[in-house]
Amino acid sequence: MTPSLARPLARVLRAWALVSRSMTLGVRLVALNGEGQVFLVRHAYREGWYLPGGAVDPGETAGEAALREAREEGNLECGAPLELLGVYYNRREGRDHVLLYRCDGARQTALRQPDREIAEARFFDPRSLPPGTTPATRRRLAEVLEGAAPSGDW
Repeated sequence: MTPSLARPLARVLRAWALVSRSMTLGVRLVALNGEGQVFLVRHAYREGWYLPGGAVDPGETAGEAALREAREEGNLECGAPLELLGVYYNRREGRDHVLLYRCDGARQTALRQPDREIAEARFFDPRSLPPGTTPATRRRLAEVLEGAAPSGDW
């Protein structure tokens, strides 16, 4: 699917999700490797760099969803148990709640090849984040890595 078709389709699917669900629950993951680099993804259908994550599917725990999203979006494995860092409300969406987890000792089992969902995925030095890193991603990293005061809002 071309990016010109993927973005409109993503908007339609998101609109359907908002209409069909009263609340959504998602997970994001601060995945850090042994060198202290953070793993980010750039979606094929949306601008910017994000922490890996996505929706919690029926029948899975939030922790299971975080590990699944790590595998799907980055071929990532965690070297330590997940740590739940916080629960956030996405006021921009109006009904999204996001659980943020930390994964230390993250490593890629294989390079993530681009596809219809993920255009790029790789580790970055947190002091040199790529242009287009989203404000929410920057806020979460400042909270986790620099001790900035956490916010209840995503």
